[in-house]
Amino acid sequence: MGRARANAHGLFGRLLWLTALFALISPSPAAAGKRVALVIGNSAYRNVARLDNPAKDAALIADTLSAIGFILVGGGAQLDLDKDAMADVVQRFGRQLDGADVALFYYAGHGVQVAGQNYLVPVGANPTRQTDVDWQMIEVNKVLNQMQASGTRLNLVILDACRNNPFGGRGLRATGGGLAQMQAPDGTVIAYATQPGAVAQDGSDGHSPYTKALAETIRRPGLSIFDAFNAVGVAVKHATGDAQQPWLSSSPIDGTFYFVPPAPQTQSQPPQVAVTQPVDPLRADPDRVPLTDAGLLAELSERLYEHNFDPQTPDGKDALARAITQFQQRASLAPTGEATEGLLNRLRQMGDPKPWGSIVYDPDTNKYGISWKYQSRRSAVNVARGNCGASRCAVELSFYGDRCGAFAVPSSGRAWSLLQRDTPEKAKQAALDECGKAGKSCRIIDAVCADGRDRS
Repeated sequence: MGRARANAHGLFGRLLWLTALFALISPSPAAAGKRVALVIGNSAYRNVARLDNPAKDAALIADTLSAIGFILVGGGAQLDLDKDAMADVVQRFGRQLDGADVALFYYAGHGVQVAGQNYLVPVGANPTRQTDVDWQMIEVNKVLNQMQASGTRLNLVILDACRNNPFGGRGLRATGGGLAQMQAPDGTVIAYATQPGAVAQDGSDGHSPYTKALAETIRRPGLSIFDAFNAVGVAVKHATGDAQQPWLSSSPIDGTFYFVPPAPQTQSQPPQVAVTQPVDPLRADPDRVPLTDAGLLAELSERLYEHNFDPQTPDGKDALARAITQFQQRASLAPTGEATEGLLNRLRQMGDPKPWGSIVYDPDTNKYGISWKYQSRRSAVNVARGNCGASRCAVELSFYGDRCGAFAVPSSGRAWSLLQRDTPEKAKQAALDECGKAGKSCRIIDAVCADGRDRS
């Protein structure tokens, strides 16, 4: 149940968050148009370990959307649905979108990626072969097709389903957990609870970190789509200690959309005076001249790698652009994915984080390696992999400064967990909790802090 590195297919590496600034609804509440939402939460799985929070998450989102003017299919959250019920409610969603301006689909529960396609898992699913998937699960593209066919001007798809693959131990193996990156069709924004290919946290206080932040944020007046989802991302990163980073994919959309419009100013209000704040030199790309020199591109790639933004994913497609996008989002920059001189200058100014520690693992051979107190990420990873012998140990968790990592596995089965936190105790507990979600007893194999605490 490890937090897999994002290795989704790279056809869409340049995720254009800024295009999400443009959507369609007038800021006037009276002109908000018809907004229809389908909210599904699956918790009570019958053939794999149940999930604690999706049903509660879905109820929270349904109540929130209803309060801000959305029409809910079925009158509220649709909970613990089997395959037939899910297929039926998705079809009803498509029919109810007739004449709507905005369509919103929210799903919390298990989701898996198989052969690069994303599937939502009904509560009764019990596949034993990959060929069972199409018959027992709902492909996300079928939901997108319903929305696209309706003629709505804006479609929002929100997936809090980036959990572990619950069927990995029975021959149905996703690409390491989480969901695959999807291309957003025309007029569509797709929001993920975490990066493509990574695993999100289910939460321990009644709601997932992502849904809790989403429900709180979309009630705030005057937030555009970009502002809203950016605020959600920042809140989730803080809540999870940077372990989870929400993701967004968008196509160009016309107009301006607010979940809740800005409050209109009345004549009795004094005129607002614009105040110009000093420009933070680290908040804008000082020079957007594209990098074309091979040596400078190599330096950019290496500096990104040394800040834990990996430009060397296995598929290699758009890997540099994806790493740049991740770095830009972390630095509150427009995530264009462009390699520029300004971006390189910013990385040069940041210095090199250290010390580094790393835990690497090979699920096929159960070999692992560990290292700490190294001056670079590359050194830490190389030393850790050197402890794996002939195994590749491609799964990697690297961390620096005062961060600590822990590695947990169950007594049987193929589940595993690699997580980092700010203390070894928190890292161990988080790894055990995540590993234990498969319903099995887990144990810590090893743990280490980048600075070598508790190590000789």
